[in-house]
Amino acid sequence: MANPNKQKGTAWESAIRDYLNRFLGLVDEHGRLHAPMNGENVRRAAQEGARDVGDIHAAPFVLEAKNTASPAVPTWIRQAETEARHAGFPYGVAVRKVRGAAVTTGRVHFGVRTWTRVRLALGHTARDMYELYGFSISTRGLDSGRWYLTTTLRDFAQLLADYRSTRAEVSARDAR
Repeated sequence: MANPNKQKGTAWESAIRDYLNRFLGLVDEHGRLHAPMNGENVRRAAQEGARDVGDIHAAPFVLEAKNTASPAVPTWIRQAETEARHAGFPYGVAVRKVRGAAVTTGRVHFGVRTWTRVRLALGHTARDMYELYGFSISTRGLDSGRWYLTTTLRDFAQLLADYRSTRAEVSARDAR
């Protein structure tokens, strides 16, 4: 019999991947990818052992998916950021399942530095980021290394779509 915790983790990763691909319009009505070789597709990553590259690649993000009752958000964020570097992606975030709720309510956690880099890449003020994507902040004492910002998977999907379109516009403008 397979490990039940591994099965729950795999199911959570697949649910995130499938939701993001649907939200981004990358699949047909049957859930099949329009263009399987498209680098924009959200995919579950193959495990790499000691140089793990995260659970889900949603360029330019690596997502570390967590389906656990005991939160350890700052640790998960550090793990996601390390795995993003291993994978060659600029951003790593952690995504925690909310028990008994739809995939869209999953909690996406950003470290302060990652959140700031994404905000600047999008050209938003801090207030705009909070309002557009429903972020809340958790501060843990005076150590800002333990602070993080959280949004829902639904709002993260919109942020990802906006990031991709903004970066595409910048690339097109730079090419002229």
